[in-house]
Amino acid sequence: MQFSDKVISKTREIGVPLCLGLDPHPHLIPKIFNTNSTACNIKNVEDFLFEIIELANGKVVAIKPQVAFFELLGPKGMSLLIRISNFAREKGILVIMDAKRGDIGTTSQAYANAWLGKNASYPSEALTVNPWMGIETLNPFIKVAKATNSGIFILLKTSNPGSSDLQDLKVNEQSIFMHLAELLQKVTNSNIGKYGYSNIGVVVGATKPNDAILIRKKLPDSLFLIPGFGAQGATARDALSGLINKNKVYEGGLINSSRKILFPHGAYDAKNYKIWKNCVEESLEEIVFSLKVHK
Repeated sequence: MQFSDKVISKTREIGVPLCLGLDPHPHLIPKIFNTNSTACNIKNVEDFLFEIIELANGKVVAIKPQVAFFELLGPKGMSLLIRISNFAREKGILVIMDAKRGDIGTTSQAYANAWLGKNASYPSEALTVNPWMGIETLNPFIKVAKATNSGIFILLKTSNPGSSDLQDLKVNEQSIFMHLAELLQKVTNSNIGKYGYSNIGVVVGATKPNDAILIRKKLPDSLFLIPGFGAQGATARDALSGLINKNKVYEGGLINSSRKILFPHGAYDAKNYKIWKNCVEESLEEIVFSLKVHK
């Protein structure tokens, strides 16, 4: 099954387009998991992430490991990334590797082979990709995504405040991110699944809901990967602005939530596992409720 079809099918099954971002900041790992000598001990992080995935199972469409935090832990961290990904996939949770890869020619090809498909070194369903060296640099990722029924999410309008430094610059009275959206139209139009969405998606930050609406008009068939919800200040309404209300479910992309699920209020100092679990589950329920279509 093509990646976009997996996303839509899973979204309809769960009822919300929620993606869990795995950003395991070592200093934020709750105390009940810090049973080893140092905060960066790989076992502490591993135990924490496996428990989080267990609690999120059935409530999220996908997980999005932020590769930087695993690289921070060295080779053992990258080995953990593989174990975490396999664990999630065995449970039917899709895996989007947030690695933001991008380069020219054979280097992009190597990145694509390393991260996409079941035979990749770091297997996943999708990968985030940086297009800012030119559209040609996307071709190897698109080719491998097609061959392996995987997906890519191309950075388009990101959620960070500094995104305006380049992405909002005007060329011929149009923002650069909209120029990029136009260039991506042909690419997305040729990769449509049975549910009407492309496996070539784009990253569109929740912090700019009006831009998300413009991009949706330009790229009606693209899945959106939507960061910025929660900790970066975007509301549920902001995050949902570029998605489509269909059959009482918002679809057409994935809204990422990281810190509010990983590190909710009260979790860090929780006295025992039950209290910690309740903190995470309550935060998850609150997020799921906020992203549902309400009558």
